[in-house]
Amino acid sequence: MKPDDPLLKILACPIDKGPLHLLPEEAGGEEALYNPRLHRRYPITDGIPQLLPSSGQQVPDDEHEELLKRMAP
Repeated sequence: MKPDDPLLKILACPIDKGPLHLLPEEAGGEEALYNPRLHRRYPITDGIPQLLPSSGQQVPDDEHEELLKRMAP
């Protein structure tokens, strides 16, 4: 998924219905969508966002801080 993909503007967190932020692949990790309000990451598998509430992973506080730095412009 690309940062300018129009799909990103309409995708929303399945829990709080707020916007999600794209986390590009990094160092062997997978691409994901992130909700910084709830500290939840949703994987993107084969280009398809997995947006079921059960597919989201809770992110610990220290990792959350790192993700916020990656999201900053």
